[in-house]
Amino acid sequence: MCLKNIKIGTTTVLFLILLPLMVCAQKNPNSDKGFVKLFNGENWEGWHLKLRNGNAEMAKKVYAIEDGMVHVFKNMPDNLDLNAGKNFTHGLFYTNKSYSKYILRFDYKWGGKIANNFDKWQYDAGCYYHVYDDAIWPKGIEYQIRYNHITDRNHTGDFWAAGTHFNWTATPDGKTFLLPKDGGKEMGQKKNELYAYAKPEYNALNDKWNHCEIIVMGDAYTIHKLNGVVVNVGTDLSVAEGIIGFQSETAEIYYKNIEIKEFDKVIPIEKFIK
Repeated sequence: MCLKNIKIGTTTVLFLILLPLMVCAQKNPNSDKGFVKLFNGENWEGWHLKLRNGNAEMAKKVYAIEDGMVHVFKNMPDNLDLNAGKNFTHGLFYTNKSYSKYILRFDYKWGGKIANNFDKWQYDAGCYYHVYDDAIWPKGIEYQIRYNHITDRNHTGDFWAAGTHFNWTATPDGKTFLLPKDGGKEMGQKKNELYAYAKPEYNALNDKWNHCEIIVMGDAYTIHKLNGVVVNVGTDLSVAEGIIGFQSETAEIYYKNIEIKEFDKVIPIEKFIK
């Protein structure tokens, strides 16, 4: 009886010690506390794979798991269906679960293989979220991952709003995202391709990783960050939740450290953008 009482007492004391830390973590949404692995690095538990051609066995080759990462096109030949107009290996690996209010973060780097319609889109992949139709291509919002080696232009962080729309602010010419505090003008409801901040720091074909964050709060707003910098923002989204997917498109790419922190209520945008 005494030992049982001691155990209960110890647990209670430990909880009281940790409670302030838990409360503090909830008050600071930018804290590293609360993130969980969305991809476990070992298998596809919680995910489904989907290619344009519907070939489930080929999908396992396109999306190889290697050293805790996803290595896209590892087991496929270079110049795969290059400029053939077929693009059978276009696809995504999708979560089975829908998400609404969260911070999603992950790292990526480019490999050397190229595939599909590389001539049109160069090094191209992406992360779709708030997906409500997991077709190839899906309906949802894309965090574009792209590098144009011809113009040496980074496009990572661009929006591609497919079957969705939201309010967006941009440079006076309407071409590139810009925060209102920096002179960005209201462009109203927009869709399709919307360019991110033009000159972030990024890694392209140097075998180095980029760190990406998507901060989305239901239909209130979405923020794209690249290597710690806010590069795109949309508000008043037309969709409030959906599954998440990572693309295979025109080039070999590696994804790792795919993590998510969910929230039960909308966090004011000012917590993330000063």
